Amino acid sequence: MNGSGRLALVTGAAGFIGSHLVEALVHDNWSVRCFVRYDSAGNLGFIDTFSAALRESLDIRRADLLDENAVDSAAEGVDTIFHLGARISIPYSYASPRDNFMVNAVGTLNVLEAARKHGVRRVVHTSTSEVFGNAQVIPMAETHPLNAQSPYAASKIAADKLVQSYHRSFGVPAVTVRPFNTFGPRQSPRAVISAIIQQALGGERIRLGALTPRRDMTFVTDTVGGFRRAAAAEGVEGLEFNLGTGEDVSIGDLVERILKVMGLDLPVETDEVRIRPANSEVSRLCSDNRLARERLGWSPATSLDDGLAATIE
Repeated sequence: MNGSGRLALVTGAAGFIGSHLVEALVHDNWSVRCFVRYDSAGNLGFIDTFSAALRESLDIRRADLLDENAVDSAAEGVDTIFHLGARISIPYSYASPRDNFMVNAVGTLNVLEAARKHGVRRVVHTSTSEVFGNAQVIPMAETHPLNAQSPYAASKIAADKLVQSYHRSFGVPAVTVRPFNTFGPRQSPRAVISAIIQQALGGERIRLGALTPRRDMTFVTDTVGGFRRAAAAEGVEGLEFNLGTGEDVSIGDLVERILKVMGLDLPVETDEVRIRPANSEVSRLCSDNRLARERLGWSPATSLDDGLAATIE
């Protein structure tokens, strides 16, 4: 979708997926306003890694999603809101469930209110495959039951339902995209693939939680492509779309594949800190992406091995 100078607001623009999306939107000739969480050090997350020319082209707003006035101001004159801002750490949601819920649910409420007030053309809201909990059927379509197995998942279900309600009640033109375990360059070492790679670069051992859970790993450029298609496709308001490959891999197999690409043979040990509470662990996530293929014209283009090689590099 060529932006042709139209203005996009990206919440969570300094994060992993958000920063890749900002780069793609600028490449597509969008004007981009970045909503970045304020901190006293003035950090801009991954935006700080951009070239000076790219940074200078951005309208950067340092604020908090819970500041409804700041969100309202940021939405003024905007064509499309890409809402990625969130507390994303599942372990953090165990430690601080109230903060997690407030940012993810009430922050989304503020975005929806601003979009409603300013007549934004499209809101692309970010969900997560964690809202499904353990797979009851494989592959998992958008109709899969919602089953919160962590405070994080519960907060995202609340956000998703707010988006659905604002579309149905007020006609807010919102589309929900649901990434399945996005990975790639810049990802936090909290995430499993980054954790494996960074530990392997240390060259001594790999310490992980459970090795049996299976995940649908999607390369970040493919996920970003799904956001772009969700902003452009016609007649998809009110719908939810899974963005995944339709294939899953165990964490244990991921370790083996990463070490093979890196030419390493390292021992793997259990890190109790990374083990989720027994009833909170999601054992398998694997997407049914047919709706995104049919209605958005989207499909993943990067194989797992090619994505791993790019991330390791």
